[in-house]
Amino acid sequence: MKGTATVIKHTGSHYLLSELPSWELFPAVLRGKIRLKGSTATNPIAVGDIVDYEYDQTPSPESPAAIVSVHERRNYVIRRSTNLSRQNHIIAANLDQAVIICTLWFPELKLPFLDRILVTCEVYNVPAVIVLNKVDMYGSEAPEEIAHFKEIYEGAGYRVIETSARTGQGVDELRKLCAGKVSLFSGESGVGKSSMIRALDPKLNPRTGEISDVHLQGKHTTTFYEMFEFSHQDCQGYIIDTPGIRGFGLVDLEKEEIPLYFPEMLRASENCRFTPCTHTHEPGCAVKAGLEDGTISPERYNSYLGMIEDVDEGKYR
Repeated sequence: MKGTATVIKHTGSHYLLSELPSWELFPAVLRGKIRLKGSTATNPIAVGDIVDYEYDQTPSPESPAAIVSVHERRNYVIRRSTNLSRQNHIIAANLDQAVIICTLWFPELKLPFLDRILVTCEVYNVPAVIVLNKVDMYGSEAPEEIAHFKEIYEGAGYRVIETSARTGQGVDELRKLCAGKVSLFSGESGVGKSSMIRALDPKLNPRTGEISDVHLQGKHTTTFYEMFEFSHQDCQGYIIDTPGIRGFGLVDLEKEEIPLYFPEMLRASENCRFTPCTHTHEPGCAVKAGLEDGTISPERYNSYLGMIEDVDEGKYR
């Protein structure tokens, strides 16, 4: 017998599938080797992928279904684990949005890291939302810093939501934003991602895993990616939880392409004197003019310079 399902979780060569919107999970393994056309990723199948599977009897841990093919992805998020690594990893696929969780402090925000995630979302057509978490810990002491952060990213065209998983601030707004969607939750270690997921739906416990590892035939205490179904009052949707990320290298980008994925720079570049324009030294550059008049933030521009420098040094090749 045959079927089509969504990948809910994977560890090693074992997977959990479900025929969404039904939340009936069942185990599966790969049949043979699957290589996606044009893909350089280390993982041929990611959480969120739509797969075809076959089975002779009702799938169980003793007799899992066999994944035989992967449907074409409408989008995905991919990263290079370190700048010096040539290995790429698909974080998740077929997303309605990426929710990037960060904090100004605890841990301290690294804007170049955030901007690399945002550029990747732009490259692979994943709408991005920024969640500024833990504002209860610093909001009253740093209102100007919060306002400046929002000015940078709302000015670039991103929605920014101030939240606190502890007090509940912004949780309802985020929950409504995620209703009816498949949302990737990502961010650096320590930003409160797991706490935010539990705040959205107290029944979830992403740290220990809602899905029993017995389905996956073994103990896997290392990092993995997993989809959760959340439901709260009239809001229901799906969240893909990711381990805290320490490094985020761009994949397969030429230097000339990078400014196309900074929305505010792309808008300004229509008025540049030269096309293409690197926005570094050319006369009549509208992006450089935007830096002077405040429509382009120096923080985002510095992130851009860092990315093209990394390409020049061969870190993304």
